Amino acid sequence: MLTGLLWFLLSLVPLVFLQRLLHREIQAVFLITTRHPGLTVGLFSMIFFPGVLLHELSHFLVARLLGVRTGGFSLLPQVLPDGRLILGYVETARTDVVRDSLIGVAPLIAGGLFVAYASIYKLNLLLLWQTLQNGQADLFFGALKALPTVNDFPLWFYLTFVVSSTMLPSASDRHAWTPLAVWVGVILALALFAGAGPWMLAYVTPPLNNFLQSVALLFGLSAGVHALLILPTFLIHKFLARLLKVDIQ
Repeated sequence: MLTGLLWFLLSLVPLVFLQRLLHREIQAVFLITTRHPGLTVGLFSMIFFPGVLLHELSHFLVARLLGVRTGGFSLLPQVLPDGRLILGYVETARTDVVRDSLIGVAPLIAGGLFVAYASIYKLNLLLLWQTLQNGQADLFFGALKALPTVNDFPLWFYLTFVVSSTMLPSASDRHAWTPLAVWVGVILALALFAGAGPWMLAYVTPPLNNFLQSVALLFGLSAGVHALLILPTFLIHKFLARLLKVDIQ
């Protein structure tokens, strides 16, 4: 059974929720402090600049490796007419669904590799995740308390946060995923109709399950980093709101 799919969904949903919540709290802190939307956007983009750089650079490099023409490249934030904020972009020519999908998923692959390296080998967050999964509260809080003693902790924690917070593909990055999923679904249906079900269950399901579990671990570690920052950011937000007598909802 694809237990990895369940873990994938259970880790992705909290990551998306915590990411959006934390971004909103950070923007609220800047806006309350500066009272200037433009300066707030600038400060917000500066915090996430390393992650945005990796995100857009991965798009660019994969597009060039696949022989896809690239156009404009920007790392400057822009507020769209509908109110959405984009921190950067790379213009690429539309090609087939496979290459478009690979270009779109490039930030997740590049960012995921970095987060895996930083969180597991530099921050030892895997221990936190395992103790949390096992319900070992004493070990979890002990490991959490020892986390700031890790060598270069501020640097690696910051980079892990900003990269994991910007690695998820945007809506434009995912534009080719739907037609690709349709083609994969058709091929899968034909394979099942041809009687390949037992073979796929024996040889395809296990590696797919392991892959999804690995991605779920990555998302879980990323969600954990965001969760650690939610409370202090929220408290700073409320403190400044009370001190300056203005709040952002």
